[in-house]
Parts: sequence; C-alpha cells; structure tokens
Amino acid sequence: MNNSATSTARLLWAGLRALLVLTLVTGVVYPLAVTGVAQGVLPGRANGSEIEADGRVVGSSLIGQAYNLPLKKGQETPEPDLKWFQGRPRNGLGTNSVNTRYELILSGATNRSGDNADLIEWVRAAKAAVVKDNSVPGHTVKPADVPAEAVTSSGSGLDPDISPAYADLQAYRVAQRNGLPVAQVRKLVDEHTDGRTLGFIGEPRVNVLELNVALRELATKG
Repeated sequence: MNNSATSTARLLWAGLRALLVLTLVTGVVYPLAVTGVAQGVLPGRANGSEIEADGRVVGSSLIGQAYNLPLKKGQETPEPDLKWFQGRPRNGLGTNSVNTRYELILSGATNRSGDNADLIEWVRAAKAAVVKDNSVPGHTVKPADVPAEAVTSSGSGLDPDISPAYADLQAYRVAQRNGLPVAQVRKLVDEHTDGRTLGFIGEPRVNVLELNVALRELATKG
C-alpha cells in the first residue's frame, strides 16, 4: 500500500515538474525568443506591416482599406471618394465599427458560382460604375479596359493590392480630382508597382494604401 502511494506521488510530482518545465519553455522562453528574433530581423512585419503618414499609423499594407465619402442622411451604401485610388470590391462583407476604414469583422469571398445571377449583376453594375467614374473629359474608359479585379472581390475580401492596369485606369480621374498632371500621377503608380515575388510568383501589383499615402503627399506639395 505504501509502495503504491509512494509510486503514485512520485509520478504526480514528475508530471507536475514536466508541466512546469514545458509551460516555461513553450509558454515563455520560446515566444520571447521568436519575438526577439522577429523584432531584430523583420521589425516591420513583426509589428503588423504598419504604414505611417504624418507621424501616425494609418493602416497595414496587408489589409485592404475603403475610401468612401461619409454617408448622407438616409443613405445605406457609401459612395466612393473619387479623389483616391480605389481597391477591389468588398461585396457581402461587414465593417468594423471601431475603425470604419477597415473591413475586419468578416473575411471571405462572396461564395457565388460563376453563373450566379446575383454575382453577374454585381459584376455588370461594378463595371458600369468603373467606366462612369473613371471617364473624364478627354479620356473615355471602355468596358473592355476594365480588369477583372476591379469588379470582383478577392478570396478574403481584404486584398490590399490592385493590378498596375487598374491603377493606370484610375490615373486620369485621380489627376483631375486632385488638380495634378496625369503624367505625374502615372509616374506615382509606376513608382509604387511591385514586381512578381522572387521574379516569378504572382503578378505585378500596386498597394492601394501606400499609393494613396504617396498621392496625398504629392497633392499637398502641389
């Protein structure tokens, strides 16, 4: 009986010691080590890839952001603020009540098949809006010029990037709304176009938030 109790106590003490050691290693030492390495090697990414403007954080380069006008009385769907470059549509996703510039409550695709009537109508309406919004005096956008990502949401609904083609399509409208030369705005797009990852993965892309931060600085100087 005494041997049995002693063996049980020894096993319990060994188990408790193992729990304490593993808790210390995996719950304290390992997280601190990983955090230290991340802060030392990639501090920007470790802190959420934050983007700053005027000395304050305005968002993350990893999360798409909406650029809309304030809602008018009785209005449910905000209108885009056309002085800014616009990102991809966010159909069916929720908003963050704390920071309405982000779409963080819900993340996901619209979950519609390619032949779904609602999706087809969304795409048609979005294409018509892109053509209308970006056609300015002296420059008319054709429906065939509208790229796919301008009328469809991404798999997460939070895609921060657009293609250089969509950014260039918006350049005339952005230039007019901000009183800037088109060539200057297109140069800004070129300067903020990232190539394929490692030279062969993915497609060239433009981060909308970074582009709009640079646009604001350019418009302020002008």
